[in-house]
Amino acid sequence: MTLLPRNSRLLDIAEKEPPAGNQLFPVFLKMSELHTVLIGAGNVGLEKLSAIIANSQHAQVTIIARDILPEIFEIAADNPGIQVIQKVFADSDLDSAQLVVAATDNSELNQYIRESAKARKLLINVADKPELCDFYLGSIVQKGDLKIGISTNGKSPTVAKRLKQVLNESLPEEIDITLQQMSALRNTLSGDFSYKVRTLNEVTSILVEKKAERNKSLIWIIWGTIVLAIGITAFTLWNQDQAFKTYIQGIDPVFYYFLGAGFLFALIDGAIGMSYGVTSTTFSLTMGITPAIASMGVHLSEVMSNGIAGWMHYKMGNINWKLFKILVVWGILGAFAGAFLLSSLEHYSKYTKPFISTYTLILGLVILRKAFQVGKKRTNGKIKNISLLGLGGGFIDAVGGGGWGSIVLSSLIAGGRHPRFSLGTVKLSRFFVAIVSSTTFVIMLMQNGTRWAPVAGLVIGSALASPIAAKISNKLSAKTLMVAVGIIVIIVSINSILKFLIR
Repeated sequence: MTLLPRNSRLLDIAEKEPPAGNQLFPVFLKMSELHTVLIGAGNVGLEKLSAIIANSQHAQVTIIARDILPEIFEIAADNPGIQVIQKVFADSDLDSAQLVVAATDNSELNQYIRESAKARKLLINVADKPELCDFYLGSIVQKGDLKIGISTNGKSPTVAKRLKQVLNESLPEEIDITLQQMSALRNTLSGDFSYKVRTLNEVTSILVEKKAERNKSLIWIIWGTIVLAIGITAFTLWNQDQAFKTYIQGIDPVFYYFLGAGFLFALIDGAIGMSYGVTSTTFSLTMGITPAIASMGVHLSEVMSNGIAGWMHYKMGNINWKLFKILVVWGILGAFAGAFLLSSLEHYSKYTKPFISTYTLILGLVILRKAFQVGKKRTNGKIKNISLLGLGGGFIDAVGGGGWGSIVLSSLIAGGRHPRFSLGTVKLSRFFVAIVSSTTFVIMLMQNGTRWAPVAGLVIGSALASPIAAKISNKLSAKTLMVAVGIIVIIVSINSILKFLIR
């Protein structure tokens, strides 16, 4: 029995079972050092020649064809490496070839050219016949020495051309200057490869840090200007307007407590990305605020922050629109039902408080668990009933003063959905959920003599903290903060529950 060589057996298997996906290996050829034979000089041949010359002005190309477009002769006249031979193709024309491009409009001739090339073990590209090609002439994006090849595995040259246009518009011409300067810097470095990489990283990191510092400085200047303007205005009115002074002195002291609390809770939320709702609600209940007003204050203060966050995620393309539509519809229904129910029970707030405290106790435990699960993979099954998740998340969020992120986002990520798209979708849908729940609370509680001081304190305090929340997040350990917040929430919630039981 004769055994096939190992490579032949692998080839037979590959022909029977074509591999899935794009199996092409990108290669950049030195066309000036290779002899390319191009058969065909019509429109397709002109397109192939133009692509070669555009990327390698010194390419060595011999063109063989019976009918030749005038443009071919014009290109050949401007490029000494191009030779045009007007004749019918013969097998011997490939004797000196190293690459072959078949661009005739005769399919039988193209097949014959391919057989001749393969007999000489030459690589060949056959126009509009991906199955006959050894390589493709893909779309190329070039900015000086930077060159990017685009391949669709022969499926859609049109898509490749569109991508080329997008990249050409996106990449600045100055990128080539960057390449030249980095090359010059690299040539001045001595030492091994690892040392050179470390040095180049240090140089470029300075540029990134300077840009980040400029952005932070701009944010601080804007925020500082706003605060200074408010301060000067308030000081002037205090000294010159007795009515304003009387008004300020008449403000409920609770406003200042909630102003500070909202500021602090927003900083914590900026550092660990969660817990604003649960900390604000827990604090509000401790201060004697009813659950409905506590939840209203939380949702009003979150409308703007989630609106901005949702808009940014929308601009970055981080929205799963199919998921968004389901979440926002059912989340709004749940939020409305929760806000309506809690507002209707406002007169029985002393009985609803322990239930809300139990809820915040559970969220405190969730925060603690998350603190010790950072970086761990979730293996839960994928959430399929999104409508039920949105309805339950919206309802519990409105009733408990928070929890949309803890319930909905955590469930989606734990179920295997992409974290970035889940976060963007949940943030944008949260904006609409917060508007509905806030509006419902305002309408329902407007006639009940609502104490607006704590609500205003939370809204203004969280707004003032937003510019520096990100800076705080870089200075403190997220795990430490989460543990501290979780423990505080648990203790305060248990204390509230015990007070109700002992009463």
